[in-house]
Amino acid sequence: MHDPHRASRPASGRDRAFRHLLADSTPVAAGGRAILLQIADPVVAAGVRRHSDFARRPQQRLAHTLSFVFAVVSGTPEDAAIAASFVDRAHVPVAGADDVDRQLWVAATLFDSARRAHAAFGSDVFAARAEEVLQAYAPIGTALRVPPSRWPGSVAAFDRYWAETLDQLIVTEDARGVVRDLLHPRFAPWWVRVAMPLVRIVTVGMLPDRLRSDYGFAWGPREQRRYERAVRVLRTVRGLVPGWLLRLPGPLLVRAMRRAAERHGR
Repeated sequence: MHDPHRASRPASGRDRAFRHLLADSTPVAAGGRAILLQIADPVVAAGVRRHSDFARRPQQRLAHTLSFVFAVVSGTPEDAAIAASFVDRAHVPVAGADDVDRQLWVAATLFDSARRAHAAFGSDVFAARAEEVLQAYAPIGTALRVPPSRWPGSVAAFDRYWAETLDQLIVTEDARGVVRDLLHPRFAPWWVRVAMPLVRIVTVGMLPDRLRSDYGFAWGPREQRRYERAVRVLRTVRGLVPGWLLRLPGPLLVRAMRRAAERHGR
């Protein structure tokens, strides 16, 4: 079993509103963005292309990523340990998967995509408590074997790291192949395919301009208007959804992860 202390985070001292913020599923809307940012690192892209079944199960990596985030950030220490053990096992055959710089980038994309999603579709609560959320996300890094000292100590430090790393990214053919499978799934369930036009415009619209261009996505005034309409619709819908329902996906995903761990004897 994975060391439960490596991925645990302090649950005590968190007020109810902050726990609800961490459990909010709004960042799910930026899940595709996080993946595209991750695979803009050539090492990550090569590993994903060779060891993930995006073509047949494009929704699986997103579900696994979300399970990992919810388990580590808002689950129990035991949940965090189970999630980290799944990641450890998945990384065994992947060359360079445990490289600290790669894993720090993966963790960083999850924090940045969460705050971008809240800014676009949520409320101002995330921005007001961004420093606290940043530290709540630090165990994502340690769960990926990133030394605690490497996680940015402030949002300003995070932004400096983000800008520097973003400039170094290179979109490869491996990354473009993963994107084709992710955004144009051929074998996904019907409900996934129905949602894909909305997913595509939101995912591409949330990317930094340079990466959007490097991936080869067409983007002009027409696409920008579609993106802005999609944001308005999603923001309106999110505002109508009860808080308890926004927090429901996390526990469901973590419960499914626990069941999978039991089947595998973890």
